[in-house]
Amino acid sequence: MAFSTHKLQHFFKLVKQSIKGEEHDYTKGNVKVAIVLLAIPMILELSLESIFAVVDIYFVGHLPNADVAVATVGLTEAVISLVYTIGIGLSVGATAIVSRRIGEKDVIGASKSGAQAIIVSVFVSIIVAILGYIFAPNILGLMGAKQEVIDEGAMFSRIIFASSPAIILLFLINGIFRGAGDAAMAMRSLWIASIINIFLCPILIYGVGPFPELGLTGAAIATAIGRTVGVFYQCYHLFLKDRTIKILRHYFKPNLEIIKSLLSIATPAMLQFFIQSGSWIVLTYIVSITGSTDASAGYQIAIRNVVFFILPAWGFSNAAATLVGQNLGAKQTERAEQSVFSYYKIYRNFYGICFSVVCSSARNDY
Repeated sequence: MAFSTHKLQHFFKLVKQSIKGEEHDYTKGNVKVAIVLLAIPMILELSLESIFAVVDIYFVGHLPNADVAVATVGLTEAVISLVYTIGIGLSVGATAIVSRRIGEKDVIGASKSGAQAIIVSVFVSIIVAILGYIFAPNILGLMGAKQEVIDEGAMFSRIIFASSPAIILLFLINGIFRGAGDAAMAMRSLWIASIINIFLCPILIYGVGPFPELGLTGAAIATAIGRTVGVFYQCYHLFLKDRTIKILRHYFKPNLEIIKSLLSIATPAMLQFFIQSGSWIVLTYIVSITGSTDASAGYQIAIRNVVFFILPAWGFSNAAATLVGQNLGAKQTERAEQSVFSYYKIYRNFYGICFSVVCSSARNDY
C-alpha cells in the first residue's frame, strides 16, 4: 500500500512538473519519465484544439435554426480538416528537424529550422485562405449541404477558411515547441486560444452587452480571434522571450536545404493524415446527402465525442516523436529505440485500462 502511495505521489509530481514546463534534458535519465513529462501537456494541447468545434456546436446549437447551424459547423469542420492536415504535416516535419538539432545541442540550427518552417507555413496558408474564402459556398455545396445550410453558413465558412493562417501556424509553432521539448508552452497557447473562444462565443453569437447579435457568424469570429491570439502568444515567446528556441529576424532568409528537408518529412505525414481526414469527409458527405439536416447535425456531435478517445494516442505519439528525434540527434540510437518500446508499453497499458473500464460499465448496464 505504501509502495502504491509512493508511486502515486511520484506520478502527481511528474504531472505538476510537466504542466509547469520545467526544463528537462530528454536525452538523459528515465525514458518513461520523459514520455510522461512530454505526453501529458501534449494530450491536453490536442484536447483543447478539439474543443474549438465542440464549443461552436454547443453555442450555435441553442440558436433558433439549431439544426442548420450545427450542420454548417460540422460540414465546414469536415472540410477544414484538410487545412488541419497541412498544419499537422508541417508540424510533424518541424518537430522532427527541431528535435534532431536540439539533440545535437545545436540551438541556433533548431531556431533556423523553425524559421524556415514558418516561411513555408505562411506561404501555404495564405493560398489556402484566399481559395477557401472565395469558394466557401461551393465547398458546402460539394459536401451535399442543403440550400438553407449554404445560405445561412456561407459567411461562417468564409471566416473559418480566412483564418487558415492562424490554424496552420498554431499547429506549426506548437510543433516547433514540441521538438524543443517545450510541450507545456504548446499546451498554454491552446489554453489561451480556447478560453478566449469560450468567452467570446456566447457574447458574439447572442449579442451580450454592447456587442451585436451575430448568430452563426459570431461563432466563426470568436474562433478566429481565439486562434489568432494563440498565435500571437506563441510568437511573443518564440521571438522575444529567452526560451530554448528563439528566432531572430535574419533566420528568415530562405534556406532551400532546410525547406527541402522539412517538406520531405512533412509530405508523407500530410498524406497519412489526409487518408484519415478524407474518410471523415466522405462519411460526412454520405450522411449529408442521404439524411436530413438533423441527421448531419447529429453525426457531427457524435463524431466529436469519438475524437476525444483518439487524443491520448496522438499525445503519446507526439511525445515519442520528440524523444526519438532528440536522441537520434544526440547519437543515442539505442535510447531512441527504447523510447519507442516504452511508448508502446505505456500506450498498451493505458488503453487496456480504458477498455476494462468500458467493459465493466457495459456489464453493469446490462
